[in-house]
Amino acid sequence: MRPSPFYLFAGAVTWPIVRGLYRLRAEGVENVPSSGGLVIAANHTSNFDPWPLAMPLWPRRYLRFMAKSELFWWPVGPAITAGGAFPVRRGERDVEAIRKAVSLVRDGHIVVMFPHGTRQRKGLVKRHRPRAHTGAARIALDGVVPLLPAAISGTDRLARLGPLRVRYGKSIPLDDLRGVEASAAAHEATERLMVEIERLQEGL
Repeated sequence: MRPSPFYLFAGAVTWPIVRGLYRLRAEGVENVPSSGGLVIAANHTSNFDPWPLAMPLWPRRYLRFMAKSELFWWPVGPAITAGGAFPVRRGERDVEAIRKAVSLVRDGHIVVMFPHGTRQRKGLVKRHRPRAHTGAARIALDGVVPLLPAAISGTDRLARLGPLRVRYGKSIPLDDLRGVEASAAAHEATERLMVEIERLQEGL
């Protein structure tokens, strides 16, 4: 799917920043299909996480992501919408947002999800292992598209100009879950996903 003009413009403007100032390096870009819908699910430490996650794929792929509904006010709302965001009501099951995401992946878009939901401080996830949300898995299963794990580091150190690192993994096997009851399939797929996200984070 073609990105919006604003998305292309924002990528062109920020490319020198992420590549030069923040020394962005990406691994596993070859694991991201060049076309077709999919879900990318990653760890979450900063509101800026979609930025380095999107840049290694720019301009060939256009990322869409959920953003809390409180952000959709003028002039922020139109800007982040043009940048690929669509609203979700946090703290409740937003069926409409999930339906929107499923529709997007079926239309060939990449939807980015953060299964931890809220931002996690470094080390907190491994120590406490909070329950991951199953939304990413549900979207991939309902949309019949790949579920791709990813890991990001450095977005919590932007003020210190720390390096940005992104690692894309291989798609999570889902074929054996297609005939399984929806809730059970989503939980099993999420378990597989979180194991891979943690593995990708190691040494990043």
